[in-house]
Amino acid sequence: MSNLKTIFNQWNSTTALIVGDSMIDAYFYGSSTRNSPEAPVPIINLEKKEQRLGGAANVALNIKALGAKPILCSIVGPDNNGVQLQSLLEKESLSTKGIVVDESRCTTVKTRVIGNNQHYLRIDEEETGLINQNIKNQLFATIGSLIQTADVLIFQDYNKGVLSPNLIKIVTQLCNDSNVPIVVDPKHDQFFDYQNCTLFKPNRKEIAEAYQMQEDEISDIETWAKRLRSDLNAKNVMTTLSEDGLLIVNEQEYHHLPAHHRNILDVSGAGDSVLSVAALCVALDLPNPTIAGLANLAGGLVCEKIGVVPIDKAQLFDEAAKLEKV
Repeated sequence: MSNLKTIFNQWNSTTALIVGDSMIDAYFYGSSTRNSPEAPVPIINLEKKEQRLGGAANVALNIKALGAKPILCSIVGPDNNGVQLQSLLEKESLSTKGIVVDESRCTTVKTRVIGNNQHYLRIDEEETGLINQNIKNQLFATIGSLIQTADVLIFQDYNKGVLSPNLIKIVTQLCNDSNVPIVVDPKHDQFFDYQNCTLFKPNRKEIAEAYQMQEDEISDIETWAKRLRSDLNAKNVMTTLSEDGLLIVNEQEYHHLPAHHRNILDVSGAGDSVLSVAALCVALDLPNPTIAGLANLAGGLVCEKIGVVPIDKAQLFDEAAKLEKV
């Protein structure tokens, strides 16, 4: 990884526009000593509540943690959770100028109930239908007003309705016309709609589902990643492979990086960190081995921490510098 210090310094003057599904990740923590007399379920004595930025908003947190400037373009409902999500953004000094209020839907919230350090239950408040034309127009106008400030655009798709095929198409055209690279973290509904992107980042399971196969049928992942790149007319496809590391392919190159040996505690949020590092590398037009190397390292570091937490830039630099000396 050449010029590591230069890369990390250049991130400080990089702006990333993040378009996608935002949500609140909520947690109810407590303890349990007995079951309910009303049903065969444990009683959780609530001790602590917590709310965190999730989905595309967590990508914005990671971009900020890496020293760059994130601008989140997303939607919230006209409810208390929508107010709370914007408050959480402001608390993290993240811009809310890209947030559009959709009067017809609720804000997405995922609430986990955790007792005795065990995850008992998740409750989802969401509407997953595609946004209506009026909201789509508002969101596109917002993106259009901000695109000239962006060095990279990130599509963060959680299938919660923000990223319709038409919005993806017109934003992609806007980026192509403005020479802004596009990095995509897909989900299954719009998987093949992200045509002509710069870097497409699925995991192995998502590739298998896209081609209507079982994950264990995808043995030659290089072949499938190359096929996917061709089907999307994407410049690069970077595939995360869990314990098998990460690979990146384009028309000329193929690189497979094994996973770093880590004390894996929690894989939550690792994909957002991988995506964020990769996007900032793409913004600087760095070579694929550097993109893959830094992204692979970021994913491993985040897995050593409990919960969804953004990447630690100083730790990432130190670990990358050590590898340079090996």
